[in-house]
Amino acid sequence: MVERTSIEVPSVSLATRFFRLVSGNVLLLMGLILLAAVIAFTVLGYLFVDLELARLNSAPLRQPPSMEHWFGTDAVGRSILALLVIGTPKTLLIGLLAGICGITIGTFLGFFAGYVRGWADTFIRIISDVLFVIPILFLLVFIIEYFPVGAVWIMGVVIGLLSWMGTARTVRAQVLTLRERAFINMARASGAGTWRIIFVELMPNLTSYLAASFVQAVSGGILFSIGLEVLGLGPSNSQTLGWSIWWANDYGAVLRGYWWWWGSPVVMIVIIFLGLFLTSLGLDRVANPRLRASS
Repeated sequence: MVERTSIEVPSVSLATRFFRLVSGNVLLLMGLILLAAVIAFTVLGYLFVDLELARLNSAPLRQPPSMEHWFGTDAVGRSILALLVIGTPKTLLIGLLAGICGITIGTFLGFFAGYVRGWADTFIRIISDVLFVIPILFLLVFIIEYFPVGAVWIMGVVIGLLSWMGTARTVRAQVLTLRERAFINMARASGAGTWRIIFVELMPNLTSYLAASFVQAVSGGILFSIGLEVLGLGPSNSQTLGWSIWWANDYGAVLRGYWWWWGSPVVMIVIIFLGLFLTSLGLDRVANPRLRASS
């Protein structure tokens, strides 16, 4: 009698897979390092920086960087370092909320339109095309001007509700190429319903692309929020990086030579965008077989 021996396939942990992915992707690694540095700056800032110095007249006026105030102070007596520690996570929160809302709506509508087709596809495509030609920043300025935003999370949601069109169009195009593949036809033949095919069969094939799109949506949300805040719109009672630039511009920091006032938030914004951009490029290499082959 022949004994059957089972071959155990060693399971690969999620951490090991992540390490293999990052170690072979320089762009992704650099982007994650920059984003981790921003998060570390915020966490350490909340632990070691006196955030009371972000209040008006809590520090000497217009002081350049020194040992007492590393990033200097502004014209209303606030520590620039304390403002950065408070403003960075709020700016990131706006981008995350905008990315989550935009990607969720765009993914749902894109999958539904691309797989179901018919009148649903026509209706979603028309709405998407109409909104796509309208400049989002102009629409946001119009909405926030007449319906003031009083909280950071509301601003993130509003931006996300108006930035789903690109994701919906691209996801729809991807689904149209996948819906007639053999594995989808086998799923239909086995009696799988529409939503099971969408979530179980189709969505896993677009995970890498959706991750890259999410990072891009976060970048877009931060960019729109900063643009609105520099114009004096948005949650004025919440200190963000965009409002730091608005204050510097309103007090003429550039003309008066207070470079540390506007320079610090600009540098932080550049680091955030560079980290998100490199992360998006790295994820795009994972999602795009042609880029993987060329690297």
